[in-house]
Amino acid sequence: MSISDLKSAVPDYAKDLKLNITNVLTSTSLNDQQIWGTALASALSSRNAFVIKVINAEAKEKLSAEAYTAAKSAASIMGMNNIYYRFAHLSGNEDYLKLPARLRMNIIGRPGVDKVDFELWSLAVSAINGCGMCIESHEKQVAAGGISKEGIQDAIRIASVMHALAGTFDGEDALG
Repeated sequence: MSISDLKSAVPDYAKDLKLNITNVLTSTSLNDQQIWGTALASALSSRNAFVIKVINAEAKEKLSAEAYTAAKSAASIMGMNNIYYRFAHLSGNEDYLKLPARLRMNIIGRPGVDKVDFELWSLAVSAINGCGMCIESHEKQVAAGGISKEGIQDAIRIASVMHALAGTFDGEDALG
């Protein structure tokens, strides 16, 4: 499967997504590892099998084995962290923010790739999962690591298109 297959499957009512797929997967602010790691982590976090399969096939060709694993790890760990920290933040009870999380997060300390790339992928997943506390934390790390505002925006654009594609295909499947 390829990006062309993905674009061909997009229904006519969502043609803006079709146009955006190629656009978001190119960037003058991000390198290929950053683009395809973001795309893979975002596709996994968006949970649509078709989108995951297509992006996975492309990402496997574009990413080193280490980056491929790290992008999957970013999706996985943020799936946990975004729920925990979103609750701690949104509950309105500051006591939860003071308690130790007591969740293992070793991958964040040693992701196997450049820390900035892992943080960028974590930021994209956090945007999809809607964890404001995580978005703020990862955005600061990414910016401090030298990624420009345009690069950060490009990563979030990738996440938004992957999520919208997943929702569109899930909706079409549900409609029959």
